[in-house]
Amino acid sequence: MSRFKAVVFDWAGTMIDFGSFAPMGAFVETFARFGVATSIADARKPMGLPKRTHIAAMLAEPHIAAGWARAQGSPPDEAAIDAVYDVFVPLNEAVVKDYCGLVPGALEAFRYLRGKGLKIGSTTGYTRSIMAHVLPLAAAQGYEPDNLVCADDLPLGRPTPIGMYKCFLDLMVFPAAAVIKVDDTAPGIAEGVAAGCVTVGLTLSGNEAGLTPQELAGLSPAARQALHERVAATLVAAGADHVIGTVAELPALIEQLEAQSRPAPG
Repeated sequence: MSRFKAVVFDWAGTMIDFGSFAPMGAFVETFARFGVATSIADARKPMGLPKRTHIAAMLAEPHIAAGWARAQGSPPDEAAIDAVYDVFVPLNEAVVKDYCGLVPGALEAFRYLRGKGLKIGSTTGYTRSIMAHVLPLAAAQGYEPDNLVCADDLPLGRPTPIGMYKCFLDLMVFPAAAVIKVDDTAPGIAEGVAAGCVTVGLTLSGNEAGLTPQELAGLSPAARQALHERVAATLVAAGADHVIGTVAELPALIEQLEAQSRPAPG
């Protein structure tokens, strides 16, 4: 019998959209429409947060705040956050369908968990309207988790544990230590830590690495290891109990953790 009852996955950079590319162009285009120049690096920095909170974090960056003040005539405020958010969400909805391919190994990990009888939950920094485009495309590839908690479903999102608490209720699982949270971002790991879950960070498929599968495959073994170590340091600092490259390695990790928890023969 497994020591675990459920696994809760993030979406982009974890189960779909290797490298977490879908929101990047949408953020840059959105700010450009307000006359503010931003970069992909700017857009990646707060990834994992609910999208309105993500926009607020970008606007709080001194160089972006200064750009906003120059373009709009006043410093960014709550109304500015709302204005950017209202433009961003439709743009992200329009492009997300092009970034819904499953991460290699994700379907096999999903089937492994199903075979063990574990519940499979999901949380995301995406809004419900964005996920309406994602869900059918993921399902067509064979990935259908048992629940979905979106950034705009609840008053509090990442890095608070509220989304995870909703997963516990939806999946009817407890205690928190019997639930694994898998994520590629610091806020997503922090969400699992705050809820008391076992947390697993992904170093190579997500936002922190920001590479396509082809770009990752082109790295030398030394460069790949250096990337893994750099991203792992960020995720461990956020509270990750374990770090692996991609979700393809999750079944082996679970087997290892369960073997460690079995009483020694004697």
